[in-house]
Amino acid sequence: MTYCVGMRLNAGLVFLSDSRTNAGVDQVGTFRKMSVFELPGDRTMVMMTSGNLSISQSIRQLIADSQGEDGRSIWNVATMHEAARIVGDAVRQVHAREAKALAEFGIDFNVSIIFGGQIGGERCRLFQIYSAGNFIEAHDENTYFQIGEAKYGKPIIDRVVGPATSLDDAAKCALISMDSTLRSNVSVGLPLDLLVYETGALAVTHFVTIDERNQYFQMIRNTWGHQLKRVFEGLENPVWDAAPESTAHVLHSAATSSQPVRVSPPAGISAPAASRTPLQTLSQQFHDGQQ
Repeated sequence: MTYCVGMRLNAGLVFLSDSRTNAGVDQVGTFRKMSVFELPGDRTMVMMTSGNLSISQSIRQLIADSQGEDGRSIWNVATMHEAARIVGDAVRQVHAREAKALAEFGIDFNVSIIFGGQIGGERCRLFQIYSAGNFIEAHDENTYFQIGEAKYGKPIIDRVVGPATSLDDAAKCALISMDSTLRSNVSVGLPLDLLVYETGALAVTHFVTIDERNQYFQMIRNTWGHQLKRVFEGLENPVWDAAPESTAHVLHSAATSSQPVRVSPPAGISAPAASRTPLQTLSQQFHDGQQ
């Protein structure tokens, strides 16, 4: 599996990908999932892929080499939208060539792509491209895309990242998002590729491959975990069976008639008489234990 995240900000773009591939418990490998298409001074485009590795490698090669009948290619189109269409067309071409044969072996045509960059004086743009070759574009209300194991790293991005977020803060947030995913899912693994692109650069200026020895990422992993525990410990415990006006943080009011959904036992089955006690609240259990 994999986890990749791409962010489009006012200041530029941030891309982060892991490098774990998994074809079974004894076939875990390392393959880099980020590719850069660059003509310095003219265009810089980044593609990250998730899904079947052979499919994504075929798509990448087709994008790099192909040229339409009208001479259009990823190296000469005028806009990022046209470049995204070329990526989508490559997905469809590989599907037409490979999908039927894969299906005969019970293998789905599975690929997801994050594609973004800048061409000439156009603004930075970011796209998510699906297995059918269709795509959507990031906008101010949704500034990022994730592919692969997205759920573990999504909450921190939703709380932190917006169009005005700086590139450094976005890179930091992406790394925290990746750390959460690494901690919760063994199918995502180091090393990581991080690329930060500043609007107008038209060349790769900030790129790093991160392994377990990277000082900054180790600081992120240690500090983030420690600070999460501190925040958790600083939250008040819930208050049970109290009037809301009498204290703060009331979870269950004495006036609230909350009951669980109870499943009735079959006819003829009853609990021993000694166990027929009213439902006890957590606060009652606590106070009983202190007597």
